[in-house]
Amino acid sequence: MAHVAPAFRPDHSSATGVAYLVTGITVFSLQDLILKLLSGSYPLYEIMVLRSLTAMPLLLILVLLNGGLRSLVAPGWSAMLWRGFVICAAYFGYYLALAALSLATTAALYFTAPLFITLFSVLILREHVGPRRWAAVIVGFLGALVMLRPGSELFDWAAVLAIGSGLTYAASMVHARHLGARHSAAALAFWGNLVFLICALALAAVFHDGSQESATHASLGFLLRGWVNPPMRDLAMMMATGFVAAAGLTLLTQAYRVAESNVVAPFEYTAMIWSVLFGWLYFRDLPDAQGWLGIAMIISAGLYVLYREGLRARR
Repeated sequence: MAHVAPAFRPDHSSATGVAYLVTGITVFSLQDLILKLLSGSYPLYEIMVLRSLTAMPLLLILVLLNGGLRSLVAPGWSAMLWRGFVICAAYFGYYLALAALSLATTAALYFTAPLFITLFSVLILREHVGPRRWAAVIVGFLGALVMLRPGSELFDWAAVLAIGSGLTYAASMVHARHLGARHSAAALAFWGNLVFLICALALAAVFHDGSQESATHASLGFLLRGWVNPPMRDLAMMMATGFVAAAGLTLLTQAYRVAESNVVAPFEYTAMIWSVLFGWLYFRDLPDAQGWLGIAMIISAGLYVLYREGLRARR
């Protein structure tokens, strides 16, 4: 992650990158809704196993159409594998948080990712960050504290999982920027999906019998619940997340490959529209006044950081 390729030349226009990203975010928002609906009855690893198995042949077709099987074992393939574990940690944390928090709250806390990218740029890449960007980072993290409500009876530790997903997702995107110069979006998505399958199977091997199940917290239940044989309707919903994963992973990765990250990244915030809408339509769940304040602080800070990054890149 310390060596971001400065000589990368996008092979598509910025508008194409934005279109890829907005479409990918919309697709993934459907997956969030499905996972939220299923989180009270099934374990996360079961959904991830079925999702990954469904997505595997679809992603393999995309690989064959974009560079062939050789692209999977091109020089640097181990870096793609490593990125797969990082993004797996990001999404598992996000999905577990979804079981306990509202869609809007989980998405907003996840959007601390641009703030973490700024921190990485200082700590890892040794880049200079001006006082205005530092102020935005501080405001953003204060917004996260407003939503976390530490010390109050409304505090839920699942919110820490959502913030952790933002941190690890930021790391994976910095890595993707480097890898995108040498590897196709299909290859990156394939390796990411393979890691998802490996991790889900490992969890299934440990927790499948339900002997460690805990009903004390929604996130723990989503992690520790035993394997459940689903009816056809629920099985179809789980498998649908495989189609979503294949399309979404490829679209998001492609967006960051073909356009500058400071151009496309602000459009990730369109996920908040879907999170609020789905939360209201399916769960009659809307943030309270303090929640809206925290959301506004995080999003404003993130957008400002991305705006300043864009100015710096153009200079």
